[in-house]
Amino acid sequence: MVDAARARKLADRIQQIVAEMLERRVKDPRLGFVTVTDTRITNDLREATVFYTVFGSEAERGDTAAALESAKGIIRSEVGRQTGVRHTPTLTFQHDPLPDSARQLDQLLAVAKAKDAEVAAKAAGAQYAGDADPYKKPDVDEDEDEPSDRAGHPAT
Repeated sequence: MVDAARARKLADRIQQIVAEMLERRVKDPRLGFVTVTDTRITNDLREATVFYTVFGSEAERGDTAAALESAKGIIRSEVGRQTGVRHTPTLTFQHDPLPDSARQLDQLLAVAKAKDAEVAAKAAGAQYAGDADPYKKPDVDEDEDEPSDRAGHPAT
């Protein structure tokens, strides 16, 4: 097993190399507007998972996945050449659903905010149906200055 800091550094370096390769050297027309979001590597440095997002439709995502799969060999050889590790990790490309989830969460929060504003607008002119303070208060006798036990008898 390898030090976690070394694995993280290698994962960051692989992410940089893959992003640079996709931007400059891979000329596949199926490759859409790709952003490499994260890279994770196993503790033995044998397998690396590269997470990516694609701006576009489902068809463009499928085309991009196919393009990445076909370019995996040249990207892996470049990773091995630039990192200098003894065993070049196997690359796996995986679509990152995080931006889609974040977008959906933002939409849900906007709906909740609109409903909160609607409730606040309805409550602006509202009045209480009963008393303003519906909770009953215990009667306080003014001549009970002495402490008493539970039965109400003066403490001795």
